[in-house]
Amino acid sequence: MADQTTNPAQSQAEADKSYWAANVRMILISLVIWALVSFGFGILLRPVLSGIEVGGTDLGFWFAQQGSIIVFLALIFFYAWRMNKLDKQYGVEEE
Repeated sequence: MADQTTNPAQSQAEADKSYWAANVRMILISLVIWALVSFGFGILLRPVLSGIEVGGTDLGFWFAQQGSIIVFLALIFFYAWRMNKLDKQYGVEEE
């Protein structure tokens, strides 16, 4: 029977791949959310959202002017928080 021990370099490479896969997945999800809010709600769904008023204007206009910026800022803070957790999980956190 062949020896089934794992190579430390190979396990480190697998950990690196899974770390970057999680990072890229989080970036893609964040970009999809931002695109949906800014392009979808602000442009494509504006006629549907025109009947709902927020701050004296319709919801579609609000998303185009303010909502996409607020969601973008929330995504920045979420990404930073989640990346800190991911860094600790994989042992690559900053000191």
